[in-house]
Amino acid sequence: MESKSTSISRRNFVRASGLSAAAVAGGALASPVGRAWAGGVRQTIKVGVIGCGGRGTGAAGNALEADPDVVISHFADLFPDRLTSSRKNLRDEYGDRITATDHDCFTGIDAYKRLCSQGCDYVILATPPHFRPIHLTHAIGSGKHVFTEKPVAVDPTGIRAVFAAHEEADRRKLCAVAGTQRRHEKCYLDFIQRVRDGALGDLISGSCYWNMGELWNVDRTPEMTDMEWQLRNWLYFTWLSGDHIVEQHVHNLDVINWVNDGPPVRAMGMGGRQARTDPRFGHIFDHFAIEYEYANGFVLTSMCRQTNGCANRVEERVRGTKGSSKTTSGFAEISGPGAWKFDGKQTGPYIQEHIDLIAAIRSGNRINELRRVAESTLTAIMGRMSVYTGKEVTWEFAVDSKLDLTPPSYAFGPLPVPPVAIPGKTELI
Repeated sequence: MESKSTSISRRNFVRASGLSAAAVAGGALASPVGRAWAGGVRQTIKVGVIGCGGRGTGAAGNALEADPDVVISHFADLFPDRLTSSRKNLRDEYGDRITATDHDCFTGIDAYKRLCSQGCDYVILATPPHFRPIHLTHAIGSGKHVFTEKPVAVDPTGIRAVFAAHEEADRRKLCAVAGTQRRHEKCYLDFIQRVRDGALGDLISGSCYWNMGELWNVDRTPEMTDMEWQLRNWLYFTWLSGDHIVEQHVHNLDVINWVNDGPPVRAMGMGGRQARTDPRFGHIFDHFAIEYEYANGFVLTSMCRQTNGCANRVEERVRGTKGSSKTTSGFAEISGPGAWKFDGKQTGPYIQEHIDLIAAIRSGNRINELRRVAESTLTAIMGRMSVYTGKEVTWEFAVDSKLDLTPPSYAFGPLPVPPVAIPGKTELI
């Protein structure tokens, strides 16, 4: 086990990894899985899990459900208790398909490096979003195919690292699939095709929502340092999650970007912290409302909320000159002259995204979703930037923004919680 006091600077790490990746890019080998299937010989697909919380454990199960030749060969997590729990739960359900021995399990801040040096065919990245640019850079630099959870960053500095990782994956002929699973869901795919075929006419406006109640919280114990407490409650700290507009609402914003075939050009919004004011909820907001404008004139009203006792809604609506639509997971409908409602069968999208990744690795028909998931993540970040500061934020400003939420150190010790943002006073960086 590595020491909890291990510290690494994200800026220095990304810079160093980029140099090492560039140095060896020309000599990268194709995936052993790809070679094996190209020759018609079935071979076990070894998957490593980086981040053993609920989503990492769930994604590992999804990979196992996606293909009978998948095994989970390696685990990595900052916290030993999380790794032990994940490994046990998966082994209880999937038995000997969890092949990782004690020697294949790594803990500590550098656990991801040790895992990426092992012989797994693709890695699942499911740590708190702050670490995604670091882990993507290193995994791709190590020649690994990737399944990355969304969002892929919490600030524009991280987004630029992901853009670079996208290009590196292309150079190395690696596959990368993102956890914006609606892109792999048949009802959404059928809906988008009908939009492209003109069922809604010219697109005019839309609205999207992720309005729900409160989520989990881990009580602080006397022995927890500030850093450990924040890491175990990562949802409630902007440097770790990006706030819930980035961590969660990115799904809906991704759909609207998909409909418009690109990200918005500007955002202006408002929001605040009204219901979740207890310090155990960190310093994030509990509600956001943002207007986004796209280059084609399309105007989006975006809402997200995590407040108990309120009406819930998780969906997207689009209006055009010929009709309107409503979509949510497992449901898609178009009203108007081209009326249509999805009534087909589909594989669960959390499993389908791994099916699609494995198919791409086997066939050599590459898939690389990093650029577009980075754009959707930045769409959410620019909305948060607008709400936190009270200013209009353009896409160009967000892309070039120097905002970097990286803490001074990852050492387990003091880490003051930043003040809650105040629109009109918080600086736009």
